[in-house]
Amino acid sequence: MNSSADILYQRLPAIHRVRDAQQGYPLRELLEVIAEQVSAMQENLDQLYDDQFIETCAEWVAPYIGDLIGYRSLHGVVPGVASPRADVANTIAYRRRKGTASMLEQVARDVTGWPARAVEFFQLLGWTQYMNHRRGRAHYAPDLRNWQDLKWLEGPFDKVGHTVEVRNIASGSGRYNIPNVGLYLWRVRAFPLTRSPAVADAEVGGGLLLRCNPLGADMPLYNTPATEESISHLAEPVNVPIPLDRRWLKAHLGDYYGPGKSLFLELEGAGPLDPPQPVPAADIRICNLSDIRDGGGTVIGWAHQPAPGSGLVAIDPVLGRIALGDAPATPLLASFHYGFTLAMGGGEYERGTKPVSTPVQKVSAGAPLQPALDLVRSGGTVEVSDSYIYRESPAIAVDPGASVTLLAANGHRPLLEASGAIALNLGAASTLILDGWLISGGLAMPDFGDDEPRRLILRDCTLVPGSADVSLELAHPFATIEMERCISGPIHLAADAEIEMRQCIVDAAAPHAVAWRAPGNTAADELRAGGSVSMESCTVIGKVHTRQLTLASDCLFVAALAAVGDSWDAPLWVERRQQGCVRFSFVPPGARTPRRFHCQPVAGDKRTRPHFTSLRYGDAGYCQLREATPDSIRRGAHDESEMGVMHDLYQPQRETNLKVRLDEYLRFGLEAGIFYAS
Repeated sequence: MNSSADILYQRLPAIHRVRDAQQGYPLRELLEVIAEQVSAMQENLDQLYDDQFIETCAEWVAPYIGDLIGYRSLHGVVPGVASPRADVANTIAYRRRKGTASMLEQVARDVTGWPARAVEFFQLLGWTQYMNHRRGRAHYAPDLRNWQDLKWLEGPFDKVGHTVEVRNIASGSGRYNIPNVGLYLWRVRAFPLTRSPAVADAEVGGGLLLRCNPLGADMPLYNTPATEESISHLAEPVNVPIPLDRRWLKAHLGDYYGPGKSLFLELEGAGPLDPPQPVPAADIRICNLSDIRDGGGTVIGWAHQPAPGSGLVAIDPVLGRIALGDAPATPLLASFHYGFTLAMGGGEYERGTKPVSTPVQKVSAGAPLQPALDLVRSGGTVEVSDSYIYRESPAIAVDPGASVTLLAANGHRPLLEASGAIALNLGAASTLILDGWLISGGLAMPDFGDDEPRRLILRDCTLVPGSADVSLELAHPFATIEMERCISGPIHLAADAEIEMRQCIVDAAAPHAVAWRAPGNTAADELRAGGSVSMESCTVIGKVHTRQLTLASDCLFVAALAAVGDSWDAPLWVERRQQGCVRFSFVPPGARTPRRFHCQPVAGDKRTRPHFTSLRYGDAGYCQLREATPDSIRRGAHDESEMGVMHDLYQPQRETNLKVRLDEYLRFGLEAGIFYAS
């Protein structure tokens, strides 16, 4: 019994409890039903009390509380800011500070969910000085010796005087004018990677030259934003997610280096139970560790390496490089932040707690995965709870009818660095789930020669584009695949297989490269159609040849035929065009697809196409649409969000929400513009 029922039952006279026991406890069962309803009523009363306060009310109550103070509702579809709780809670504070820069900055953060910085551009206007009313900071000529002010020139933290611009700020053109106020927004987020082994340079250095990126590539390091405690505080560089600059980091090392901060280095403990040893800030030097090349262009080393035996550690935050003065006794672990726009692929972002099948085998610190996988092949989970590098090519086997999960625990991003394609040997009617992994080398499932189904599920995984010719190759015709929030290189899928994709990127590295086709290595195989696909909010970079496009909704197909000698009939080539639908998507000119509904470009339009910040995996702006992209694409999805993998950011709705709030809170006579700092 629950506690309430037990209390009621114990208060009954003993004679009734004795008779109840003799008859099989029907009275106790009745009291359990009554106690359940009493508990529900008590919970409802408690919630009714909580609903009187904006901090504790249910989500559906927040707009009603807002209505009491004249709150104007906004689009409620934006993740992270779908609830107007913060907006309603701060409404009175907004009105008290109406028109001030700090208030406009706070409302921009609350409404969009992005870090923001408000700039009063009229404060940056240079003017002719009047001797009786001098303004020492309103001069045209900047101080060329003040490198800190020059670093932020033309940006959100600019302090240098400017001449007047008369263009309209609302269009994003002019900035520096008397009535102008600008709101800078940071769309790129700083994602953490904790205690990841630094990777030695493969060509030079002898183990003394390392990279933070576990994939061994250069990568800028980012600042993790510090929380602003007061609404009256204007954002500073430490409060926004920006790439770390060498000179700035050197001058403010204490603000960014240390446990829980943007960057921290540790040496792994000597024994399994020994804690990591921190590298003290006194031993850190910020340097430019760019390549040194010989006369033939071959890299022979890095610049500004610490002197041998000095015990110093040099860090280049722009390239994500580390140079050691002494060979470490144990591996160097780097905790840092990298930039990306969306929580997808392998990462330490919040992925929620998912039910896992038992038994659970735990693996850590780069130990072999194969023994644990062998133990759960009849059903179970292999869980990794760190962000180490696992260098092996395991053969993942699953017994018939069983379900196996290879799980990266929530808050961790391990790398599985395979020397070749990882073999998936799935038994009949079995299921394999990969969750939260960064995988280099690709996955391969052979044709098992039967008609039994196999199921492969990928969630929040990255099959590193470019690490293999094919990231995912499935030859079994009765396989079904589900991919959610994944990044992948080219996919080769048997013609009768089926795949469902939600918020994914398929990247063949170039629009004229092949992103999708059937398995095989011959010239004839390159023209065979891959399996049926259903896509929602996906971006595909490269040519696609599929048997059936069951559904493509809010997608971007960035594909083109090679300029010379391309044997494909179309960049997006669907064989069964009587079935399926393409809706609210961009398809390249010349594509052969099933019926289309509200797709771009329209017939005869050769100028409408997506423009990206970057199409290189690893860049902070990877697959992010630029502002130069036409609104027919940036607002062309079924719900007026943008097409492609960034659909669920709801960027157009965030912009609209902010403009509504600016109309309400901007001081009379001022004009505002929205600028993206990243």
